[in-house]
Amino acid sequence: MTATPAVPVNLLALPAHHAWLDTECRRLLAFGARSALPDGGAAYLDTTGEPDPTHGVLTWITARTTHAYSLGVLLGVPGSALVADAALKALTGRLRDTEHGGWFHALGPDGAPDRTAGKSCYDHAFVLLAASSAALAGRPGGTMLLADAADVYLERFWDDDAGRPVDTWDADFTQLADYRGLNATMHSVEALLAVADAVEVLEAPGAPAIGGGAAAWRHRAARSARFVVEFAAAHDGRLPEHFGPDWAPDLGFNRSQPDDPFKPYGATPGHGLEWSRLLLNVEAATGTDDALATAAVQLFDRAVDDGWGADGAEGFVYTTDWDGTPLVRQRMHWVVAEAIAAAAALHRRTGERRYADSYAAWWDYAERHLLDRTGGSWWHELDPRNTPATTVWPGKPDVYHAVQAVLLPRLPLAPTLARALRSGLLVPSLQEADGGRPPCPGRLYR
Repeated sequence: MTATPAVPVNLLALPAHHAWLDTECRRLLAFGARSALPDGGAAYLDTTGEPDPTHGVLTWITARTTHAYSLGVLLGVPGSALVADAALKALTGRLRDTEHGGWFHALGPDGAPDRTAGKSCYDHAFVLLAASSAALAGRPGGTMLLADAADVYLERFWDDDAGRPVDTWDADFTQLADYRGLNATMHSVEALLAVADAVEVLEAPGAPAIGGGAAAWRHRAARSARFVVEFAAAHDGRLPEHFGPDWAPDLGFNRSQPDDPFKPYGATPGHGLEWSRLLLNVEAATGTDDALATAAVQLFDRAVDDGWGADGAEGFVYTTDWDGTPLVRQRMHWVVAEAIAAAAALHRRTGERRYADSYAAWWDYAERHLLDRTGGSWWHELDPRNTPATTVWPGKPDVYHAVQAVLLPRLPLAPTLARALRSGLLVPSLQEADGGRPPCPGRLYR
């Protein structure tokens, strides 16, 4: 008798795997609970989950913590409200620049605002995301923060002529930097979709529409997404990250700082994966668009071909040169988190089994190398031998990427996380059968 070849299990179709993801989500939220600061804000966490005061209070960490623990509230995880509200307190209080508007990049260890870093779109996109999630989770001050953050973003960062955001102002919003960046654009797309969902749920009949209403926010997200579609095709799936004021790519930017945590030289496979998933989120929120789906596949395949095991060891390298040669070979946890989410999204959109297989392989890698079963959370950085490292990311700053990696595979492509949880969409029946496709890749929550 000839043995039948073993068929790999599709984790995405297993309720037991969904239960595993739920347990991991709660483990992550438990780790980050000590980030709540008594005076408001979220601390940067060390490898044991203790606040590291040397980093001060960072707006992007505080906003991402507000978002993650607002999701915790919507999941019914006890203790989440305390963390979300502590972080939110700083976004509505001491991180807010009451003189010039917007949010400071950070407070120093002495509590004084950092007035040298300027006002960045990256920070403000995360404030938008935090406000959307907090408002949908019913956190005090969340809806007010949403209206405030939306006004600041549209006035200072959104460039309607270009159809994407500018990047950085000085501290008093008088001088706009020439630099334009795809990282801030990417997180803006995430935030714009979240704002659309929050506005649609929360706006009172007859009240003025925040930022033109939900359709206007989705349209902004779609415009930025289409820009990425064009550049994915023009650059063989390796997205330029850095641009001048006219959005001409600067392919040599930061050549002397290839391991910069936010603006590294070269192509970043992790961002290709993150954009892959976001393009499908935009498609699902606005209607079927094969150009978005085609670009999502191209970005995914290029990121995997260039990044996964590129130097002979498991894991995604951080950056590559423009011919795909690995540059920075450190492995970042956020890249694996985004790879997992992108594989789940593409499997949901296409039904192709190869994405489910990649999804399972990357969870196996995460379990072996990233999930710290002793100290908690995930190691944020590994060296090329997959040993914990701190070259780029000391400590375990926050749980944003990992929490989303355990939630996104259990939810439809739209709406965004907070609205999906508020709407009760986190149910096993939403996971399609092995090899199947959802009834509609578009607006499943309508």
